[in-house]
Amino acid sequence: MDAPIPFSPHIPEQVNFDRRELNTILSVYGRMVAMGEWRDYGISSLRELAVFSVFRRTAEHPLYRIEKRPKMRQRQGMYSVVGMDGQILRRGHDLAQVLRVLEKKTIRVID
Repeated sequence: MDAPIPFSPHIPEQVNFDRRELNTILSVYGRMVAMGEWRDYGISSLRELAVFSVFRRTAEHPLYRIEKRPKMRQRQGMYSVVGMDGQILRRGHDLAQVLRVLEKKTIRVID
């Protein structure tokens, strides 16, 4: 029987969204689904970041990616919203504030 691999501080653990973060994200997601803007999502937990991807249709590239990068905590903030083209739309320390950029995109003028 092989001995277990010892924990190494040099190997980062997997990054995940916690319950509070997911509740905040899913609140915005639910409103957008109700408006017919979004239809599907995917969650990825990687070593460096956690990603919540938003899709208009299942087989497309994501419209937006909501990313959590703990290493950016001391810099510009660990949360960011990335557009379909890879451009960072907003970055910050407060997830709710960062997600507001998505709600501004849905304001339309009705004649």
